[in-house]
Amino acid sequence: MVDARQDGCALVTGASKGIGAAIARAIAGDGWGVGVNYRSDQPGADAVVAQIEADGGRAVALVGDVADPAVPDRLFAALESHFGCPVLVLVNNAGISADDLTPTLSDEAWNAVIDTDLSAAFRLTRRALKPMMRARSGRIVNISSVVGLRANPGQSNYAAAKAGLIALTKNSAVEVARRGITINAVAPGWIKTDMTAGVNTDLLAQVPARRAGTPEEVAACVRFLTSDAASYVTGAVLSVDGGLAA
Repeated sequence: MVDARQDGCALVTGASKGIGAAIARAIAGDGWGVGVNYRSDQPGADAVVAQIEADGGRAVALVGDVADPAVPDRLFAALESHFGCPVLVLVNNAGISADDLTPTLSDEAWNAVIDTDLSAAFRLTRRALKPMMRARSGRIVNISSVVGLRANPGQSNYAAAKAGLIALTKNSAVEVARRGITINAVAPGWIKTDMTAGVNTDLLAQVPARRAGTPEEVAACVRFLTSDAASYVTGAVLSVDGGLAA
C-alpha cells in the first residue's frame, strides 16, 4: 500500500481483551489510527486505548455488537468521523462460542455463533470494501480458528462459522485482488485467552509444540498481513497453532 497510514485508519472488532487487544496494539504500533471495538467490556477497551496512546499511538473505543446488522455502518461512520479518513484496515476478530454436541445443540446456540463469528464478518467486509476499492488499497484479516481446519467435537457451530470464514476469505480475496486489496485469514490454535481458560489442559498434549500460544504471537502474524510486505499475499490462511493442524 502507498503509505495508506496517512490517509486511512484501522478497525479491530472484539478488541477489548485477548487476541483482539494484542492486534489493536500491534497495528497501532505500525502507525495506524485504530478503532477498538467492544460489545460490553468498556473498561477493557478503554485500557487498550490508554496503552496505545501511552505508546504514542492513536486509538478510540467504539461500542457495538457486530451481530447486529445495523452496527457495521455505525462503527465505520464513527471511526471515519473521528480520524477523518476511510477505514483501510479491517480485522474481523469478534467471536463467541456456545459449545454442545450436535444432537443437543440448540437453534439459539447455532444462530448466535453464526451471527457473531461469520455473518458479522461478511457485513463488515462488505462495508469496508467500498472505500477500499475507491482508494485501490486495503487490508482485511479474518480471525478464523484451527477448528475451521480440523474437527473438535462439541463445536459444530463454531467450526462451521470458522470454516465459513475461511471460504469467505478466499472468495472475496479473488474478487478484489486487482484493486490492491488483500484479504487473508489467520487460524489460531490453543491461545491463552479468557475464551480458552476453561479448556482441559490435557488437550495441549495434542499440540506438537506442547504449549499454548500467546495473543501477541497471533497479533504478529496479523501485523505482517496488514503491512506493505504482504502486498502479494491474498486468499491465504496462516495457521498459528504450534503445528496442531499440520
